[in-house]
Amino acid sequence: MESSDWSSEQLVVRVVESTAALEASWDQLDHGVSPFLSRGFLAALEESCSIDPPLAPGKRGRSGSGWIPTYLLAEVAGQLVGGVAAFIKTHSYGEYIFDFGWANAAMRAGLPYYPKLVVAAPGTPATGPRLLLSRALSPARREQVMDALIAGVRQVADAAECSSIHWLFCTEQERAALARRGFIPRATLQFHWHNRGYQSFDGFLGELRSRRRKQLRKERARAQGQIEGLDWLAGEQLGPDELEDLDRWYRNTTDNHGGRAYMRPGFFHRVAASLPRSTQLLCVRRGGRRIAGALFFQGQTPGDPAGAGTGGALYGRYWGADEPVDCLHFEAAYYAGIDRCIEQQLALFEAGAQGEHKLLRGFEPATTHSAHWIRHDGLAEAVARHCEAELSAMTAQLAELAKLGPYHADGHDGHDGPDGHGGPDGHGTPST
Repeated sequence: MESSDWSSEQLVVRVVESTAALEASWDQLDHGVSPFLSRGFLAALEESCSIDPPLAPGKRGRSGSGWIPTYLLAEVAGQLVGGVAAFIKTHSYGEYIFDFGWANAAMRAGLPYYPKLVVAAPGTPATGPRLLLSRALSPARREQVMDALIAGVRQVADAAECSSIHWLFCTEQERAALARRGFIPRATLQFHWHNRGYQSFDGFLGELRSRRRKQLRKERARAQGQIEGLDWLAGEQLGPDELEDLDRWYRNTTDNHGGRAYMRPGFFHRVAASLPRSTQLLCVRRGGRRIAGALFFQGQTPGDPAGAGTGGALYGRYWGADEPVDCLHFEAAYYAGIDRCIEQQLALFEAGAQGEHKLLRGFEPATTHSAHWIRHDGLAEAVARHCEAELSAMTAQLAELAKLGPYHADGHDGHDGPDGHGGPDGHGTPST
């Protein structure tokens, strides 16, 4: 919406507690390429009780997820011009920009840290807009709507007696805008793959150092030699059997690696139905049956309903298997995703929150952004100092990681150092 004559008095922010109250216009706001604050994704979380659904009349208590949703809607004359998905939290799990140290410090000082208010996609460490705004707004109107939404978020925090507000995996521009409004900026680290116009996987491999190129080829050959094949299935192609397999693989991974199963039973069935094109399941076949899989979400470029085209993104979320296969995690969770990005001409591949083992496989360090407000002045000062020190340490870490990167320098092939190793290799842990 854009109108030159609406006044600040006509701009109102109201709060709803269920995706059922979000109209289609919510998805018309600017989400970038991320699908994780869409009505479909949020509804799948709510309907599966992965976040707390609204209380039925006469009912008491919540589902126990620790994510209580609060959706803020900025409207002018009943027309939606902006929105925020916020969650009252009673713990710090499922956020991936960690504040456990802050919570422990608060509790040692006798300060309550929970509840807190988080603006994020639950259980999803993927960057995307957190201040969802109408694309039709002028720059001045954008600032006005942002101010109203940020003030509304603060009012929610005050009403719920939250100790703090945390905008997680926001965009760099949002982090700067929030910093101008008094929030403490924070920078953290992930590893992302970027498509530089590759025409094939071999074209991508050609950009790697010789040893890394050989390593990736060996890992792919090892994995592919032990399976019959890989199948990509969109959400609209997934039946009950495939979705039950996916749910089992997900719980195998969380059980085997000591993780938390943030997605409750039924989530995958619902998200495949609500986001049939974005949801993409890679199934691994061996012995005539499905033995493993990895779930991806393909982010849509605005104006491109199929989600393909330059500027789109692929998000790797959940991987699991019924039986161990050497190097299959790399093949299913990373290399097949890279293949798809090249085939679909997607610009970005985010493969989850963990770790440096991705660096050796073509992923590069990427800064992730957040912004924080702490109610207690003393704790806020300590958190600000921590974030400044953390940024300095991360800057040094990025410099070291650059030396270990898999890409050869200056457009020519190279070696990885005197002993042929660019750093510690490892098989890592599955993406979450």
